[in-house]
Amino acid sequence: MYKIEICTNSVESCLQAQKGGAYRVELCAGIPEGGTTPSYGETAVARKLLNIKLNIIIRPRGGDFLYSDVEHEVMLNDIMMAKKLGVDGVVIGCLTADGKIDMVRNKELIDAAEGMSVTFHRAFDMCKDPFESLEQIITLGCDTLLTSGQRPTAIEGVSLLSELVAKADGRIEIMPGSGVNEENIAKLAKETKATVFHFSAREPIDSKMKYRNPNLKMGGTVVSIDEFIQNVTDADKVQRTIDKLK
Repeated sequence: MYKIEICTNSVESCLQAQKGGAYRVELCAGIPEGGTTPSYGETAVARKLLNIKLNIIIRPRGGDFLYSDVEHEVMLNDIMMAKKLGVDGVVIGCLTADGKIDMVRNKELIDAAEGMSVTFHRAFDMCKDPFESLEQIITLGCDTLLTSGQRPTAIEGVSLLSELVAKADGRIEIMPGSGVNEENIAKLAKETKATVFHFSAREPIDSKMKYRNPNLKMGGTVVSIDEFIQNVTDADKVQRTIDKLK
């Protein structure tokens, strides 16, 4: 009765998610920024190798969800790219300056994605009124709403998540995400009554580089990323987390 979506950062993570029993993957670039649109090549190879459903995030940059005309055009073109490659669904979210759902821009993205499923992402968690926003997202025709209950993690937002599931009443899938893991997924399922969950199940893998220049970082000194560690979804971790729901 449960569906598991794995947030993936590479084709390798997608394959690990599939091996672990995921129903679907959401492929993203720019994970430290909250996820940005993956490249054409990454998307094409993922689609070629996956047998499970593939969604991609449509987000041209990190930061807020108030987009310019040019950024909106980029997103429309990225949706066309996704459709051309046979992607199953897109993940979107545009807000107005006052923290409401941008009904005009989201509808244009949804119209462009005709034939694919549409998830509204955690831009929802930045909305001023979650219940008004829920109704607007349903009106737009989105299939799924990814949310942490407007808190940093889903376990912290469990109260609002429970209310959202109840108010949605089957009109849209409420998908808890952020910080979901094998230690808390059963509790989230029990308390929220949600049936679809989003998590990454990544583990750090040390780089095979033997020479490592200690004198610089490619992202500058402000970015606290270990460039000799790759975080990759772990199939066993995915499976263990799914098992907690059984």
